[in-house]
Amino acid sequence: MGDKKLNNKFQDATIDGQKITAYQLGKNSNDWRNGAGTISDGMDTNKNSHPTRKLTDSAKNIVIYFSRSGSTELLASKIAKKTNADILEITVKDPYPSNYPKTLSRANFERENMDYPELNMELPNLDQYKTVYLGYPIWAMTLSHPMHSFLNTYGSQLSSKKIAPFMSEGGYGQGDSVQVVKEILKQQGAINNTFTSSLVVDGNKVDHSDKQISDWLR
Repeated sequence: MGDKKLNNKFQDATIDGQKITAYQLGKNSNDWRNGAGTISDGMDTNKNSHPTRKLTDSAKNIVIYFSRSGSTELLASKIAKKTNADILEITVKDPYPSNYPKTLSRANFERENMDYPELNMELPNLDQYKTVYLGYPIWAMTLSHPMHSFLNTYGSQLSSKKIAPFMSEGGYGQGDSVQVVKEILKQQGAINNTFTSSLVVDGNKVDHSDKQISDWLR
């Protein structure tokens, strides 16, 4: 009953014309448990849609994001609409399970062994873009692993870009994620980057984040 009501409530939330589903939206803090137990569609938001890839010849900004359970995807959609940015979703060859404990177990193994997931995507030429809005969920108070993989693979192509980090999290903040982004970019040879302040939103409150996003963009 709760999920059905939730899906009806957010059925108009879309990204590049495709429906966004995030089961945690609307839950109070006690029910949400700071993200513990958050389910997903088992395909990193892509069970019933194609990975988001909206590219134009005119946009000066691009939103590049990874989202397991939909919160970061909804943030990405809101930012893209407010900035007229292109959008690119980070996808991996082996999506994370819908079951939270299984995802947690896999993520712990990946982090402990620095064995980050293999990507299943191609990066377009980024020359036209001035700002890259970089979105990800916070995992264990640090950068989520697909974003690790993305930056380790393509970080050198982000030289001379303004990086605007945004993230969904479980109530404990951004951790060291931005510092990790900076370190990986440096390791990959990216130069002349500037960073904005970060946008940090609780994963169960993204649907109420419009003012926070507008303030951040200003």
